[in-house]
Amino acid sequence: MAQGLNELGWVEGKNIAIEYRGTEGDITRLPDLAAELVRLKVDVIVAPTTGAALAAKNATPSTPIVMVYIGDPVGAGLVASLARPGGNITGVSWGGIELSSKQLELLKETVPRLSKLAVLKNAASQFHRQVVKDVETSARTLGLHLQIREVREPAEFDSAFSTMKRLRADAVFIPGDPMFNIQRTRLANLAAANRLPAMYGQRDNVEAGGLMSYAPSLREAHRQAATFVDKILKGAKPTDLPVEQPTKVERVINGRAHAAVGERRRRGSLAWRTVLDRAGCAT
Repeated sequence: MAQGLNELGWVEGKNIAIEYRGTEGDITRLPDLAAELVRLKVDVIVAPTTGAALAAKNATPSTPIVMVYIGDPVGAGLVASLARPGGNITGVSWGGIELSSKQLELLKETVPRLSKLAVLKNAASQFHRQVVKDVETSARTLGLHLQIREVREPAEFDSAFSTMKRLRADAVFIPGDPMFNIQRTRLANLAAANRLPAMYGQRDNVEAGGLMSYAPSLREAHRQAATFVDKILKGAKPTDLPVEQPTKVERVINGRAHAAVGERRRRGSLAWRTVLDRAGCAT
């Protein structure tokens, strides 16, 4: 975000002040943090997750809010529609980009014997409910049998992976999620320990040791969000700024993990990535 703002002429400490707030892994702090920012009378609140955006929305009906990486802002009640957001929220959403079919296709390409696919679902996530519906549709097309494993907290991870292994899952799909992102190293280790090739919904999971991801570029989403902040600081109203979709979707593969599952298309010992456009062009 800071880099994107710099490119637009906003330099922290010179012509813009940025108040950073983080949950440090405790998302129950979001309402208090949002309320604190409102009390500081900031000009714009940037919300990188659905939970953060909802907390900000509940804290203020007037301060502009810019979403960065939201899966389904309409379903979450953040905006009325992508074209006409209404209210005080706008930004970047990857809702509507067809991801699940490509994610499963890439995983099946990596694991040709894939028949039984486990899905790790955050039971508290409204977004994951929609993800699972999309995955179910894609799985039927590919002839895959799904095993949905719901968790509510990290303490349930071990049991979920043990069940996947016991039921002979061939691979696991782990959608993007704030809790999963915080626990990304542990999830990568559990997938490796249980010999389960994993497709993730965020690049961070691959950088933490996971096998592969196919998702919108978070870096580019932050750069796009910076343009919304720029426009709002120059007088634009969120209600007049349609929600945009990310301009880049990327496939990221961890070379070491790739080799470990016996993939023939090994590309070396270091992680590599291919940036794809929104149409999901072939690499």
